[in-house]
Amino acid sequence: MNEPHPLLTLFLDAADGRFPPPDGQVTVLPPLPRGLECSVAFTAHAVIATASAASDVRAAGADAYGGSLAPDFLRHLAGPDGHMETLDAVLVARGAPAPHRLRERLDADDHPRVRYARSLRGDVRVYGDERGLVTLADGTAGRRELSIELDDVDAGGAGRGRSLLKDALTLVPTGEAVFAAVSPGNARSLRAFLAAGFEPLGSEVVLRPVRSGGGGPMTDR
Repeated sequence: MNEPHPLLTLFLDAADGRFPPPDGQVTVLPPLPRGLECSVAFTAHAVIATASAASDVRAAGADAYGGSLAPDFLRHLAGPDGHMETLDAVLVARGAPAPHRLRERLDADDHPRVRYARSLRGDVRVYGDERGLVTLADGTAGRRELSIELDDVDAGGAGRGRSLLKDALTLVPTGEAVFAAVSPGNARSLRAFLAAGFEPLGSEVVLRPVRSGGGGPMTDR
């Protein structure tokens, strides 16, 4: 059995209120599985999972006060031909003790939300109803991660997203941490997650690097 990535331990500790020390330091960890890397910002502490040497990471300008998510540093980490995902807020909630009301969707493989989830995450399962879709998967560093997409964003107002999220939390065992990555610019989505009980932990960018001499892009998770 493979050992969990050390970043997963940091996420789970943060979910329990045990954050990395706000000491201005940069922690460098090994890369994520299947060639993915990431830069995570907690309060006054940065964590970077990468194949690059720690000395290179620090020399490139990573710091715990915004430098680890600065565009120039992220481009350096990805390489000139690599790809950067969006900057996301990392949120966490807990599985809820309620009957499962969402049905599994086996007809949504071509849905853009599902294709995107499968490009970054493992063991993606899809649920939903007339309100929209929920994906539940093994996300960054193996954390349990969910996302949603409403079928009609304007129908029913913000309450539809909130109610779908609350039902999505019943898909996770009661009390288990479940994470979400939400773009801060998507204010409507961010408000829905917060209203459904999610709490912010930090922010992150996931990268798909191309290393010089590596023979091309690394594979997706």
